[in-house]
Amino acid sequence: MFDDLTAALDRANARVSSAERDLLALVAQVDRHQAWHDDGARDSAHWLSMRYGISVWKAHRWITAAHALEGLPRLSEALATGRLGIDKTVELARFATSEREADLIRWARDVSCATVRRRGELEMRASREDVVEPERDRRLAWWWSDKGRRLSLEGELPAAQGAIVVRALERMADSIPAMPGEEDAWSADARRADALVALASARIAGDPDPDRATVVVHAQVDAATGELRGGELDDGLALYRATVERLRCTARTQTVIEDRSGNVLGLGRMTREPSAAMLRQVRYRDRGCRFPGCGTRRFTEAHHIVWWSRGGRTDLDNLLLICSFHHRLVHEHGWSLARDASGEIRWRRHDGTRYRAGPPPTQRLSSRASSSAAPSR
Repeated sequence: MFDDLTAALDRANARVSSAERDLLALVAQVDRHQAWHDDGARDSAHWLSMRYGISVWKAHRWITAAHALEGLPRLSEALATGRLGIDKTVELARFATSEREADLIRWARDVSCATVRRRGELEMRASREDVVEPERDRRLAWWWSDKGRRLSLEGELPAAQGAIVVRALERMADSIPAMPGEEDAWSADARRADALVALASARIAGDPDPDRATVVVHAQVDAATGELRGGELDDGLALYRATVERLRCTARTQTVIEDRSGNVLGLGRMTREPSAAMLRQVRYRDRGCRFPGCGTRRFTEAHHIVWWSRGGRTDLDNLLLICSFHHRLVHEHGWSLARDASGEIRWRRHDGTRYRAGPPPTQRLSSRASSSAAPSR
């Protein structure tokens, strides 16, 4: 009986392994064609994590392995036939080559998955060289250009200090989700710019002097319709309407309402920013970004479900924790969210269609089909 049970389990494992190989082949196609692009995700790994409930770390490993297996036919076959499990396959795919894969497969079958992972870490570890550069005079300058619509920066730092700045920007840029259309390598400069803004924003948000840390937004309103048209900052930087709305939704911002001639019509309400106690409660309640399937805890912001600029209250029922990526989707890329009568938060894409995390449900196999795989007794 136990031999039959083991044989049935082996057959089930082979079927699962074959399906996992098909899954990774599809993952490579999804990543290559950016099929996730309009689904509220910042990249393929984020999409896989939200859709299938796996960790982002595992999603990244799957994507790397999916592409590598296209050039590793023996390793691909070892997974498809069940000779190697997906965990060992994913780790081997990090460093295997077509010339070495046969030997690596034989070796991996006799060692633990942890041993394969450790070898991968050693193989992938980049050598580091000590760099010594002469000290230079440090400087940093900035100026407004393009009629106040752009800020230009120029600076020079000693190498040791420069390395600190670069490392901080790179780490922040790796953590900040890319906006739609900016996922490719050519947008690296844009992500570094976002990283610099994020670092500065974090410093401003923690400044104990609210007056000096507050960004003042001069919002222009159409006198006839009362609609927001755009605005500018104190320094003259022009802002689009969506950007003004997003800035008014984040902390340390006061809005000055003006007509098209610059006449002040009034000051925006100053109680928009949740108290520290309220923000702690929102973070405790929501735990992470409330976009379906996201859950990230980094770069999260309290968003007014009914926008503050549209009369929404600053209370717990009207606040929702979302990450900066999904915050920008709402304010600048046409996505929306609302709470229905049951209290559920409903998200909609820019075209108005409902967004739900995960694939649509599929029918379970019939009991007859399920029982056919059971071992005979």
